[in-house]
Amino acid sequence: MATLNAEKDSTASSDQVAKGHVTFELDERRRAALAEVDTAKFSWFHVKVSLVAGVGFFTDAYDIFAINIAAVMLGYVYGKGGTLNTNQGLGVKVATPIGNLFGQIFFGYMADRVGRKRMYGIELMIIIVATFGQAVAGSGHAVNILAVIIAWRFILGVGIGGDYPLSAVISSEFASAASRGRLMTAVFANQGWGQLAGAIVAMVIVAAYKHSLLNDDPNVLVSVDYMWRLLIGLGCVPGAIALYFRLTIPETPRFTMDVERNVKQAAQDVENFLTTGSYYVDPDAVIERVQAPKASRKDFIAYFSKWENGKQLLGTAYSWFALDIAFYGLGLNSSIILTAIGFGSPSKSLTGTLKVYTNLKNVCVGNIILSVAGLIPGYWASFLVIDSWGRKPLQLMGFCVLTVLFVVMGFAYDKLIATPAATKAFVFLYCLTNFFQNFGPNTTTFIIPGEAFPTRYRSTAHGIAAASGKLGAVVSQVGFARMINIHGTNKFVNHILEILAFFMLTGVFSTLLITETKQQTLEDISGEPQEGFVEGPATAGVSSQVRAGPSLSA
Repeated sequence: MATLNAEKDSTASSDQVAKGHVTFELDERRRAALAEVDTAKFSWFHVKVSLVAGVGFFTDAYDIFAINIAAVMLGYVYGKGGTLNTNQGLGVKVATPIGNLFGQIFFGYMADRVGRKRMYGIELMIIIVATFGQAVAGSGHAVNILAVIIAWRFILGVGIGGDYPLSAVISSEFASAASRGRLMTAVFANQGWGQLAGAIVAMVIVAAYKHSLLNDDPNVLVSVDYMWRLLIGLGCVPGAIALYFRLTIPETPRFTMDVERNVKQAAQDVENFLTTGSYYVDPDAVIERVQAPKASRKDFIAYFSKWENGKQLLGTAYSWFALDIAFYGLGLNSSIILTAIGFGSPSKSLTGTLKVYTNLKNVCVGNIILSVAGLIPGYWASFLVIDSWGRKPLQLMGFCVLTVLFVVMGFAYDKLIATPAATKAFVFLYCLTNFFQNFGPNTTTFIIPGEAFPTRYRSTAHGIAAASGKLGAVVSQVGFARMINIHGTNKFVNHILEILAFFMLTGVFSTLLITETKQQTLEDISGEPQEGFVEGPATAGVSSQVRAGPSLSA
């Protein structure tokens, strides 16, 4: 009997040693695969990730900010007196940010739940359908065309919202530690090109329809109806081009390892895409899952209830909220502000369709100037320093400078619009605000949430932070629409700028909650110990499943 007990103890001890050896081997394999990703040289595969994710942001920005010009066109066609009333203008502009909010939370959560790859491309399909739906919107006895456009723009916003956490997390998880900031900035910088493209396309369309517009009935303006439909509808083109590549992008190895908990497959994926740029899923491959921290409501609360983690989420979320109050307050209303200061306004002697044409042309030119002079340079200035200066100093500097700029523009507003020369100074300051939004918090608020949290919650947390930003955009649009005409048409612009200065100042303090992330691995930033992250192989009932998926090319 004693001999049998001794043999059982010996067998159990051997099993524990074997299990410990397997656990150690799996843990080491995971860390080795992550090290390969974190130290990988910049390659063609990284360029493809940047392009595939970037085209989405190009489309997003085009679709969001083209409404800035399209709203003027809609006013001429469907508004009374050649302009949309307050509620109509607010509806077409605020519908997309509201949709963004829902899309960011839903797609952020689902990307952590079912995978980045499975969700990537769905948001682009939504964007394409909603964009086309707007372009062919019509009206009837029971349907108002502006209500139809608002409904489609809400759906568009859901798709665009989904693009934020998905593109941020995918580019973050494929990037090396040394160049992650630049890769994510390059993806996000396509937002600037999208805004510029929207203004250029509008300019081309207005020029193309000049002859027919000048010969239109001033009470009908059929040509303008064609213009806004073309301007909005062309937003489908880049999305349709990018769709195939999004559907065939590989799953990130970090999700495969830490959420699917399939270390073996992830290690194989890393080797494939770093060496050959290819991606292959064997439909008959056996999944060998491991035991590792798993996402759950209890684990989520436990993780974010720790102050060092909770303050990261609070800091990123509020910073994005504060920033978007100004970014969308200006970005979706730049035509109104340019008109308010008299920059590029058509001569009062002009009448009829010539005045309509001149105004549309000037609105397009004004938006091109703002994009070229401030928005685009700001993104690429961030690109140059994001991995050397760091995210936190750049965001802090941006908020401080924006506070000063808005204070000057707000409190000196009357003097800055008193003469033509002073008006040019105001436009220069306005371009500077665009520059320092992008050379500062607009870029960093996108990047930091894509780095600061563990893989199992990274997309969800980014979605929460991004949704906070879009809540700020909604607050800004509603506030702008309700306050702009207090004391007369466009008479409250100076006080709106002063309010924006206050929110930029609060962004300074929320930035202090954020921890610097430059040149660190995503696992180190998460604050979770990595040695012993894998607790052992999973039970037999879980490990024998087959990994689904077709053979794909990256």
